[in-house]
Amino acid sequence: MRVKKHPILEEDTRVPDAIIIVDGKEIPAKEGEPIAAALLAAGIRKFRYTAKEGKPRGIFCGIGRCTDCTMTVDGQPNVRTCVTPVRNGMIVETQKGLGRWSDEQ
Repeated sequence: MRVKKHPILEEDTRVPDAIIIVDGKEIPAKEGEPIAAALLAAGIRKFRYTAKEGKPRGIFCGIGRCTDCTMTVDGQPNVRTCVTPVRNGMIVETQKGLGRWSDEQ
């Protein structure tokens, strides 16, 4: 689910050059692209579950203003994945509720 041939930006010739670990599964990504873009390209649509009712949320605004795309990244909860660039080897986890800091922090 990537735009490969854009009418203005032309053809995207970049290839995945990074691997991110999402809920224990390796996902190919392009270094520097938003985490949310890599997740959507891999078919992942649910990024977190709400604290009150446990309902799934995914990308909404895509510009970092809302909090629907927040996930736990490298042990840090509430990271806005729509504006956070991919780095090779990052660990991304579906966030449940308000999130929880990892024990390593």
